[in-house]
Amino acid sequence: MNEIEKKINDLRQLIRYHSDRYYNDDAPEIEDYEYDMMMRKLIKLEEEYPQYDSVDSPTKKVGGKADNSFEEVTHTVRMESLQDAFSREELLEFDKRVTEAVKNRNYVVEPKIDGLSVSLEYRDGVFVRGSTRGDGDVGEDVSGNLRVIHNIPLKLTEPVPYIEVRGEVYMPKKSFERVVDRQLLNGEKPFKNPRNAAAGSLRQKDSAVAASRGLDIFVFNIQQIEGVNLTSHEESLNYIKKLGFHTIPTYKKVGTIGEAIEEIDRIGEERGNLEFDIDGAVIKVDEFSNREILGSTAKYPKWAIAFKYPPEEKQTKLLDIEIAVGRTGVLTPTAILESVHLAGTTVSRATLHNQDFIKDKGIAIGDIITVRKAGDIIPEVLCVNEHNGDGYFVFPDRCPSCNEPVIREEDEAAIRCINPECPAQLLRNLIHFCSRDAMDIEGLGPAIIETFVNNGLIKKTYDIYNLDYDKIAALDGFKETSANNIRKSVEKSKNNDLSKLIFALGIRHIGAKAAKLLSDKFKNIDAIMQAAVDDILQIDGYGLIMAESVVNYFSSDSAVELVNKLKEAGVNVTSTSTVRDDRFAGMTFVLTGTLPTLKRSEASKIIESFAGKTSSSVSKKTTYVLAGEEAGSKLDKANQLGIEIINEEQFLKMTE
Repeated sequence: MNEIEKKINDLRQLIRYHSDRYYNDDAPEIEDYEYDMMMRKLIKLEEEYPQYDSVDSPTKKVGGKADNSFEEVTHTVRMESLQDAFSREELLEFDKRVTEAVKNRNYVVEPKIDGLSVSLEYRDGVFVRGSTRGDGDVGEDVSGNLRVIHNIPLKLTEPVPYIEVRGEVYMPKKSFERVVDRQLLNGEKPFKNPRNAAAGSLRQKDSAVAASRGLDIFVFNIQQIEGVNLTSHEESLNYIKKLGFHTIPTYKKVGTIGEAIEEIDRIGEERGNLEFDIDGAVIKVDEFSNREILGSTAKYPKWAIAFKYPPEEKQTKLLDIEIAVGRTGVLTPTAILESVHLAGTTVSRATLHNQDFIKDKGIAIGDIITVRKAGDIIPEVLCVNEHNGDGYFVFPDRCPSCNEPVIREEDEAAIRCINPECPAQLLRNLIHFCSRDAMDIEGLGPAIIETFVNNGLIKKTYDIYNLDYDKIAALDGFKETSANNIRKSVEKSKNNDLSKLIFALGIRHIGAKAAKLLSDKFKNIDAIMQAAVDDILQIDGYGLIMAESVVNYFSSDSAVELVNKLKEAGVNVTSTSTVRDDRFAGMTFVLTGTLPTLKRSEASKIIESFAGKTSSSVSKKTTYVLAGEEAGSKLDKANQLGIEIINEEQFLKMTE
């Protein structure tokens, strides 16, 4: 393989990787602009060296693919991608190609919404199915999640025999901010941008999750229609608006490419003020008859082109670096800038990611730096233009919130405060402590906990067991009855098994199952606190990172104080679980689907009572898959690996 062929193949492999991260994992690692530039580089190489052309090149395919967790949908009308343009010259070239092929054409210019492309199908005016674009030919059926989007009509204003429309599901900026706040509060990794948030929400198996995310849609195209004759794009947009669809917000019909470029410029100037993300503007030939003449390539329609706005960059001065402590204990640096106007807004703060990022860029206070808006949402520092400081900024070795030492775990970029009583982490820790899988304190949900913290009723985690119920009853919205109900729930939680308390402490890397293993091994919290790393590593299922995390947590004075206070309050600190016998010893069960009489949690407890283990994923180490109704991909994988599949009746016989 020569150098050029290797360069082309390496570039194809890199593009496929980033395409998969973007379209299928909803977790991009690079900005859209960087991806677009890689794609253009590949296109140019393939044009220069046609001998290395390939039918499976990313330049000939739409980016996504159907997710096997949803039923596949084959599109009868291909959901094509769009050819991208990045300059005025490329738009003029597009116009030249169009006018050479057709006469008397008009264009429609509209914003390019940055979301997830979907198809909506209706029969006799009633919604029957919705699907994602996938690879353009095969998508996934996400009808249940689309039904809960408010602006998708379930019944049209006219009983059209059959219509399929294409739209873009997106997440408004305000909804995105709420979702990210909630993720941070729960200690989850936040979505990077609204597009990935929309895609991730639409692929949820639980429609209630999708409904809670505040998704919306703009419909911008008729894929196919029966019983109605339409001749142009503008006419079709007006018609679907009449049917009750939430159409693309602005679209303008123009007669010349010059007018189209003027409209693109106007949209670009307004994009910073929009309530939703756009990543460009689209020019489409208006007349359907002209579109038929122009046709399509293997990937793109020849009658449309998308102009992609380049990310706007500005230079400014770095005035300071603030270190904030997140609700998960991570220290996050924020650049304080001399204000600069960027992508429609005034920017005075930007993300600096982590210590490694600052070191790699050599960033110091006083430097002249370049900033841009990543995805037009979050300002970020790109590089140093003029270095005026000494060396680079170094994180403090103590938490700026509680002054406890901070740590950096191996193979992690984050520097973290692990003090469980750190004020900056208090709210998140309290919410986790009271959650169902932890201490399960009914009545102490996130909103009520926040109210108690704001009113000074809870300052430390152990204050939950010393609440002043008279003061609670006197709060707005509370009465004596509600205060007594909370008291009962708090008292009830004192009798929980040790495993629930261990999980409630929020030890990093220790989930509910790991907490149960720890509890079953050592039987009481004192033994756990005194255990060495080697002692914990004897537990089947524990690795070095988990063991060190437990030891590091209990080496903290604040953790010791918390445990002692919980003991004083009467919270149970011993294991109450017993193993009936070891008939399932060495066996691993995977539960999938809905069982006839048992909840999954109940089945898991039965398995553990016979010394067995449960796992969330099927592998060669799986002994049995316990399957109920609507078992999904886990059942398929079990069949592929030859794992024995049992039903509830067979399982219960095994426990007699």
